[in-house]
Amino acid sequence: MVVLVALGCFLMTLVGGWTAQYVADRRHLVLGFAGGLMLGVVGFDLLPEALEGAGEHVFGVPAALLLFVTGFLVAHVVERLLAMRQAEHGAHRPDQVPQVGIGAAAAMVGHSIADGVAIGASFQVDEAMGLTVALAVVTHDFADGFNTYTVTRAYGNARRSAVAMLFADALAPVLGAASTLLFSIPEQALGCYLGFFGGVLLYIAAAEILPEASHRHPARSTLLCTVAGAALMWVVIGAAAG
Repeated sequence: MVVLVALGCFLMTLVGGWTAQYVADRRHLVLGFAGGLMLGVVGFDLLPEALEGAGEHVFGVPAALLLFVTGFLVAHVVERLLAMRQAEHGAHRPDQVPQVGIGAAAAMVGHSIADGVAIGASFQVDEAMGLTVALAVVTHDFADGFNTYTVTRAYGNARRSAVAMLFADALAPVLGAASTLLFSIPEQALGCYLGFFGGVLLYIAAAEILPEASHRHPARSTLLCTVAGAALMWVVIGAAAG
């Protein structure tokens, strides 16, 4: 089941990359919906499970929440460092520095491996949680594929290189998920990891997916899709718990 779900990530990433070549005008609706799904997964599923599993308090604060904030900050620092590196290499002339595009795409591949590990770890909690986390990851993999292809091409790389990085990004969650079949994560470590991953996922939703969805299309339909995504996760997680 874990690997089959990861294959959904593979296909959605490729769909995102394909869309990047033939930019669809409705992309903002997909991104808005994906952002809502991710928000719902973090708030309704990941954080409650992390708080229950991690257990310990550090200076009066649950370890899961400390790791949640740490995950958010780590994602923010990595994103800022990439932005600074692009600026140092002359973002106004992106065609001069194809290596930066490859580096940024490689960072997305690393992130996708972590997504796959999160899917596998969630299935180790229970199947319902695994499916809800997988749904959030699969939907935001559309944006991952779109951005991987776009950033590689934006810095002057050939289409062949962009497609190669797209396929690497598509395979990454499959490999990450498959790796969790080889080991079992202790319950406390699992709770800590889910807290950390929740912070990363919230940052991606709040700082990247949702702003990108509304940047060129600040429409009510985008907002409705975001609310619908969060509401859907509430219903799905509530039904699974019941």
